Amino acid sequence: VPERPTLGNTDYAFEMAISNIRYGEGVTKEIGMDLQNFGARRVCLMTDKNLSQLPPVNAVLNSLAKYGINFQMYDNVRVEPTDQSFLDAITFAKKGEFDAYVAVGGGSVIDTCKAANLYASSPTSDFLDYVNAPIGKGKPVTVPLKPLIAVPTTSGTGSETTGVAIFDFKELKVKTGIASRAIKPTLGIIDPLHTLSMPERIVANSGFDVLCHALESYTALPYNMRSPCPSNPVSRPAYQGSNPISDVWALHALRVVAKYLKRAIRDPEDREARANMHLASAFAGIGFGNAGVHLCHGMSYPVSGLVKTYKPKDYNVDHSLVPHGLSVVLTSPAVFAFTAQIRPERHLEAAEILGGDIRTASIKDAGFILADTLRKFLFDLNVDDGLAAIGYSKADIPALVKGTLPQERVTKLSPRPQTEEDLSALFEASMKLY
Repeated sequence: VPERPTLGNTDYAFEMAISNIRYGEGVTKEIGMDLQNFGARRVCLMTDKNLSQLPPVNAVLNSLAKYGINFQMYDNVRVEPTDQSFLDAITFAKKGEFDAYVAVGGGSVIDTCKAANLYASSPTSDFLDYVNAPIGKGKPVTVPLKPLIAVPTTSGTGSETTGVAIFDFKELKVKTGIASRAIKPTLGIIDPLHTLSMPERIVANSGFDVLCHALESYTALPYNMRSPCPSNPVSRPAYQGSNPISDVWALHALRVVAKYLKRAIRDPEDREARANMHLASAFAGIGFGNAGVHLCHGMSYPVSGLVKTYKPKDYNVDHSLVPHGLSVVLTSPAVFAFTAQIRPERHLEAAEILGGDIRTASIKDAGFILADTLRKFLFDLNVDDGLAAIGYSKADIPALVKGTLPQERVTKLSPRPQTEEDLSALFEASMKLY
């Protein structure tokens, strides 16, 4: 590492890693040819029970049949995966001895497939070896993985472009994950036809994930202020802090969300809006997959992990569930009011893109303006009125804070450092939005 003047031991470089992306209506039909081109002989197709009956999986099955691809299907992926549901998929992958993977679904399916590919390729590793520190050991991935084609059916996680796999760690009641460039899909197939079967609330909640991916990566700590500087490039984290390339993707995704999200939610026949949100998910994925996210995501993990009885509309599940995008967006007004002390001009720019009036704005009001703009945006879309509306009360705040503290991989990318008291205040401010 070159010697340079340094603030403490901060990084001096960033790198971009994304999956190959292919976009087009009906492009799913090419998957069978891709697998032939990989020379795949035994393919694992992963999806969930709901999707296994829907057109996206059908399109994949037709292509596999047409090109004579030998495959086994695993349709037991859990929506919002847990450590146990990951382990079940990993067991299936190890037994199958597959030489390629196809994931058809939202972030839950794609993340589960990444984990299955990783541990089947590294069969002697303990599960916690690759899980993010401080919950796991956070070891770098040095084994070669098999090709993985991701076919997203929601417009939210951007998981088809990233090296991140998120799950609920049941014992600790907290979400964590695995983050390594090595686990990113080989190819993301972005076929806007698949978004036409998405119900309204799934469109909304996945769209909120895109919104927060863009906002958080654009306002994250700059890459050259992140410490420590890695002693070896293999140790440079996937989430590096905001940088000039991720900024471009984040801002573009934000503009697409501002223009198309409401249309995509309100009119399932609006193909232009749904196709653009499908692309925005990948744009934001490229941005945050390299810059990272910060407090909205860090605080969302215990909101999902400690869920009591909440069951969202339009989700056909047999367990309580706070959809990921909803758990992220409910804290966003409070978070950006808090972080705007640092780089307020970026917060104002985001507010303007989302329709806020900044003509007479003072730079010191940037956080309040962005928070108000977000509240109005969420109110227009009938979003639950804060954490209280999904079953939380002030009595839950200590547990929510405790669940946020291990999320240092993301919370340390907040442009403004935070204490436990700050986190308590942010959760309290998020109990009610309107």
